[in-house]
Amino acid sequence: MTARTASPSPSRVRVRRGLAVAALAVGAALALPGVAQAADSTNGKTLGFLNDSVCTAQAWAGSQVRAESTATRNGAKFFVYKDGAPVYNTTPTSGGFAAEFRSRWGTFPGAGWYQVCAVNKQTTLTYATVRLRTDGDVPF
Repeated sequence: MTARTASPSPSRVRVRRGLAVAALAVGAALALPGVAQAADSTNGKTLGFLNDSVCTAQAWAGSQVRAESTATRNGAKFFVYKDGAPVYNTTPTSGGFAAEFRSRWGTFPGAGWYQVCAVNKQTTLTYATVRLRTDGDVPF
C-alpha cells in the first residue's frame, strides 16, 4: 500500500504565488535605488578657517539634480560631486550659485551619487549653506 499525499488546494496555490510575486516586487524595488527615490538634503555651517568645508549628504540621482548654495562675507568655492569626482565648481569668492543637471536637457552627467560642498577659500569667517535635490524633488 502506498501513502497518498494530498495536493494543495487551488486557493493555497494562489496565495503562495501571490506571496512569491510580492516578495520579488519588493526585492526589485530595493535593488534599483534610483527608480523611485528622491532626496532633498540641506546643510549649513560657519566656515571659520581656510579650507574649512560643509557638505550635503550624498544622494542618489537617476535623471536629474539641482544644487544650490549661498555664502556670506567674501563667499566660498562651491563644488558638485558625482561619485566623488567634481562635475561643477565656482570661483573662490562666490556668494552663491544654482546649477541644474537634467537628462531631458542633455546636461545630466549620469546616474550616481551626488553631493554639494562649500569650501572657505578666504581668511575671513563665512556662513555657507548647501542644498542638493535629486530626481522627484527637483522642481519643474
